[in-house]
Amino acid sequence: MTTLPQSTHKKLGLAIDLDICVGCHACVINCKEWNSSNYGAPLSDQDAYGANPVGTFLNRIHTYEVKAPEKPAQTVHFPKSCLHCEDAPCVTVCPTGASYKRVEDGIVLVNESDCIGCGLCAWACPYGARELDAAEGVMKKCTLCVDRIYNENLPEIDREPACVRTCPANARHFGDFADPDSDVSKMSAARGAVPLFPEQGTKPVNRYLPPRPKADIQTDGDINILAPFLDTTPTPAKGLLGWLDKALESL
Repeated sequence: MTTLPQSTHKKLGLAIDLDICVGCHACVINCKEWNSSNYGAPLSDQDAYGANPVGTFLNRIHTYEVKAPEKPAQTVHFPKSCLHCEDAPCVTVCPTGASYKRVEDGIVLVNESDCIGCGLCAWACPYGARELDAAEGVMKKCTLCVDRIYNENLPEIDREPACVRTCPANARHFGDFADPDSDVSKMSAARGAVPLFPEQGTKPVNRYLPPRPKADIQTDGDINILAPFLDTTPTPAKGLLGWLDKALESL
């Protein structure tokens, strides 16, 4: 079994704003592309264009309709990937030591050469964040794009996870939660960010910024939001067109 570090120098992770995620799946697609082209074994697909397509993804988007009492219903797009927990049960159950948590930055990784595909880590993860790649027979998970964030051959602006770099709504943010002055720490504090299922005791690093409540639309009757653009009051024509209108009216 693998032993977790007592502490880590950094707590790298994601802050995800559920208020502005539009569920476009751009993060899912870019994550799949990057992790199939670079780090480790490719993320395989089976019967991709057939009747029962399945595949391996490190990041998925779930969409829900939620409704608080006396409030209007809201659609919430919920991204989910590895949360790089401080007390990661997926690490401690690994019989070969393939799963481990790094001391320098807190990222949870899998050494694929040591992974035997037993699936114990997937069973231990309460978030369903690990997936067994059917083609390679090894467990796959989010790496926070460790091969990007430390890659000095990339422009500095690109040294962040692929999902963060590609998000068109700027709903995903990357940083060090151990640093109270980091952007992710500040926005988490300002918005009351929450961990996922804290009752599990895994101490997930990633945080979710909750959706802001949507105001009710109060009206005295029916409202037509297109009305200002559908003014039917005619505007008298001028010049040649005005003369032509008058000529046609006299016929």
